[in-house]
Amino acid sequence: MPRLNLLFLGIGLLPAGWWVIGLLSGQLGANPVETLTRQSGDWALRFLLLSLACTPLRVWGHWHTPMRLRRQWGLFAYFYAWVHLTIILVLEHELDMLALWRDVLDRPYITFGMLAFALLTPLAITSTKGWQRRLGRGWRRLHRWVYPTAIIAVVHFLLLVKADLREPLIYGALLSLLLLARLPKRT
Repeated sequence: MPRLNLLFLGIGLLPAGWWVIGLLSGQLGANPVETLTRQSGDWALRFLLLSLACTPLRVWGHWHTPMRLRRQWGLFAYFYAWVHLTIILVLEHELDMLALWRDVLDRPYITFGMLAFALLTPLAITSTKGWQRRLGRGWRRLHRWVYPTAIIAVVHFLLLVKADLREPLIYGALLSLLLLARLPKRT
């Protein structure tokens, strides 16, 4: 199991590695800040959906390996969401918290993005076995907040896109399937 975790740790860090190489070689396009912002948000959502896919894969596909990676994928979702927010705060707003706050209030897509990040933060903090023990049954209730968080993240992406809605709609369809897969089977 440790090798599997190590393998997926390396895979999970690949996008960040590509960005470092792209920054150093000048290959992130004409607007590297926009590229980094977009790609970090994309990877946050991808890892969030991967973490949500683990239970349906176990229940419906009888494939248990992803369950051992669910926490790691959820933490990668948080990591890339944190990178996404940091890029916006540091590179777009130059650490001007008032400007960021104005954007949160004035732009619905940013409001949804910040809400998703705020909801994801306690899930990342309490993802350890120690927190599972401390919170007992409350841990499971808290971590069910991942479902509305994922919905809010998809809405964030949908509101962000101005013309071609295909990509956010694909993420929305995937999320819908993952949520529907959690409904009890009717016999």
